[in-house]
Amino acid sequence: MILNRKVKNLRRVVVTGIGVITSIGNSKDDFWDGVLSGKNGIDYVTRFDTTEFRSQVGGEVKGFDGEKFISRKEASRLPLFIQYAIAGAVMAREDADINLDSIDPYRVGVGIGSGIGGICVMEENARALTLKGPKRVSPFFVPYEIINMASGRVSMLMNAKGPNFASVTACATSNNAIGEAYRLIQQSHADVMFTGGTEAAITPLGYAGFDSMRAMSTRNDDPKHASRPFDKERDGFVMGEGSGVVILESLEHAQKRNAKIYVEIVGCGMTADAYDMVHPRNDGEGASKAMEFALEGAKLNLEDVDYINAHGTSTPAGDLAETSAIKRLFNDYAYRIPVSSTKSMTGHLLGAAGAIELIACIGAIENSYLPPTINLEIPDLECDLDYVPNEGRSAELNVVLSNSFGFGGHNTSIVLKKYGET
Repeated sequence: MILNRKVKNLRRVVVTGIGVITSIGNSKDDFWDGVLSGKNGIDYVTRFDTTEFRSQVGGEVKGFDGEKFISRKEASRLPLFIQYAIAGAVMAREDADINLDSIDPYRVGVGIGSGIGGICVMEENARALTLKGPKRVSPFFVPYEIINMASGRVSMLMNAKGPNFASVTACATSNNAIGEAYRLIQQSHADVMFTGGTEAAITPLGYAGFDSMRAMSTRNDDPKHASRPFDKERDGFVMGEGSGVVILESLEHAQKRNAKIYVEIVGCGMTADAYDMVHPRNDGEGASKAMEFALEGAKLNLEDVDYINAHGTSTPAGDLAETSAIKRLFNDYAYRIPVSSTKSMTGHLLGAAGAIELIACIGAIENSYLPPTINLEIPDLECDLDYVPNEGRSAELNVVLSNSFGFGGHNTSIVLKKYGET
């Protein structure tokens, strides 16, 4: 049977729940306090011996207890990237104070992505195969390794039977997931979506791969200053881990249950550089277009943007390309827009980066306060915008743009707006 469903009016989409796990806080309030105050979550890696690695620093999650969210048996088995996703989703549900039993389960969906997924599971089972043979490979290898299982496991926990997907677009992953979830609600395919990203790639193989590319910082003598976006002496990104999950709802659905509304999502732009597997375009063309399309969809002017949360990874090429993209689109107004990178505090969460940065943007709007770019000590003459260096500052924020760009040339920008009835 073919169902002809025509989209009449696009629905407004709002954020009503937040769950976050990072190196600077394992709850919404702790994270917001950390990101707005410039807390530094970077230190030496403790998960494995880094003696032979070029990079020895990272943004590890501290004090995480999976048994607060799942059974002891599951916490002993499930890889961290799935545990982080579950924790984020549970916290988001509690924050939204939403009774899922009262909602048609086919109107509730999940879209949670990851750039790397169960890399620790890969490592363990590759070792077992090499040392002990194929019979010692775990029957849980495939379901614990594949990226979509974070979304799948959350759907089981929430009895969410609606749209279910996992985006994988490297460091643009969770922005892509949130953008897709936004459109599903906008076009009436769902009323509620759990969406975001999760990552736990601080493992020997994860580090060895990026080490070989010489993509990560080697400021091992000074971990706290290793992540320094837009600084002249930046030498690579610092790996972070954790998750960010938000609950999106149609405005009508949220109002009907008298939900607290944090912000409205009003636009999402996606493009591809079609240029190189790893390097961004120097002129920022693709990234610029993603921002342009996001604002066009939101029916906003360039001058409406009050703040940009930059992708800002602390790599020489990436930060310069993003600066070029902002200037390419905004022209002279670019110098009047505050731009900051919260990766200076959390490290780079790869597939989860966009989600936690969107949550940082919500905190900025809620608190009327700009998050700083810490460790910006030596200005780079080519990165010459207002990066809110080292200290945050008060600012009334109505429209915020959040950028995420990934290997393969994936560019995604999301526009958030302070919620208003009209």
